[in-house]
Amino acid sequence: MPLDDPVVITCSISGSLANREQCPAIPYTPAEYAAEARRIVDAGGVHIHIHARKPDGTPSYEVEDFTAIHDAIRAEVGDAAIINFSTGAMGVSFEKREAYLRACPPEVAALNMGSMNYAKYSARRKDFVFSTVFANPFTEIIDFLNVMNELGIKPEHECFDVGHVGSLAPLIDMGVLKTPLHVDFVMGVTGGIPPTARNLAAMADNLPEGNHHWGVIGISRVQWTMVAAALSLGGSIRVGLEDNFYLPDGTVARSNGDLIAKAAQMVQDSGRRAATVEEARAALHLPARPAATGSFSPA
Repeated sequence: MPLDDPVVITCSISGSLANREQCPAIPYTPAEYAAEARRIVDAGGVHIHIHARKPDGTPSYEVEDFTAIHDAIRAEVGDAAIINFSTGAMGVSFEKREAYLRACPPEVAALNMGSMNYAKYSARRKDFVFSTVFANPFTEIIDFLNVMNELGIKPEHECFDVGHVGSLAPLIDMGVLKTPLHVDFVMGVTGGIPPTARNLAAMADNLPEGNHHWGVIGISRVQWTMVAAALSLGGSIRVGLEDNFYLPDGTVARSNGDLIAKAAQMVQDSGRRAATVEEARAALHLPARPAATGSFSPA
């Protein structure tokens, strides 16, 4: 691995589960998303993953909320960040999720690569905090890939276990999945692969042959251990308030910018460097955009 191998630093700006009672920094309104995007870009992040919310904080899958957040971020940071929409949901129709991709196509959209038990366990309670089945059948995966291919959206394949990585090969063989791939390994969800460096290496080793880009998504405070493992193995990294509220010393982050700044420091300390947005677009195999200006003028 060359020491100059650039690292794409992604931020999961706001998930769909946590609220401000748990972390006051979570953005709700488009203006708050834009302010967080500015902090992310200023700290070294170049790729922003979005779950939409209504201004009262309610999770949203509505076209108007995704569009308002997208446009607010673009107005604040211009082309200095890649925008990525989530398509993952439980109990939300494919048609509703397809609608916001068509109405406001992002450069990248996350695509979960398989079904799984999805849970959070409390060792103190000796019970699950929640436990459900997260359904992502091949039929739905293929439907999303067809839409993304039509719209020119790059899929981000989120793999929660080794079997999800194995699901990539048949889709490539069918011709519905175009290579090279952009894959993220999600580690730390109960029901998915345990978050260890050895398991991360196994996930990367199971990728189909090719010049693919991969990164890690560590859930909760194990995020920092997985960031360190990915940096040593040649991968990219994601941090952010969707996945984890805490800095490595246990303090609660004041913003996504705090988490990105710590991630950028770890990149530098590992002997690598943070990718520019142009390098990130090249690594993810996205079309080039005009040089970042810090402002956005709709075409």
